[in-house]
Amino acid sequence: MHNIQITDMAGAYIEHSMVITNFTNIVGCQLKNSMCRAFPDNVQYTWWFGDEKKTVIPDASINCQVRSRRGNTFVNAPQFVMEVLSDSTEKYDRTNKKDIYRKEEINEYWIVNWQKKQVEIYLLDYDENEEPQYHLFKTITKENKCELEIVHFPHIKIEFDELFDLEW
Repeated sequence: MHNIQITDMAGAYIEHSMVITNFTNIVGCQLKNSMCRAFPDNVQYTWWFGDEKKTVIPDASINCQVRSRRGNTFVNAPQFVMEVLSDSTEKYDRTNKKDIYRKEEINEYWIVNWQKKQVEIYLLDYDENEEPQYHLFKTITKENKCELEIVHFPHIKIEFDELFDLEW
């Protein structure tokens, strides 16, 4: 019997979805002529850790091995994932999900707080035992917004104000 955790997204704010849409639109256009693609929160990744199956649906991801899938489920790790915080998922995004991404050795993990207009950029590194670990590379706010970058995709230009364009 497998343990499956379902997180209720009911009550998520429209701004949560707008940040995801902004990201995938901005990044997706710039990846158009490459082997990589940006995906919103409608694809899932399934991995095995020993005999335990873990399935996650990131809010956004960049995957450069798009043929490695079964339907809408990827079986390989993306190169980048982003989670946009909501009240119901923040703890899960910062703990369990982050740990799953770490174990899958996803190079870059963003935690985005749309309410504070803040991006935490975590990069993967290895400790003395060669275990993958995330470290906070930098936190981006209005004050240092010109430093916003996808570290592992330096050719992609993403503007802070475009990411957080929540007007309609």
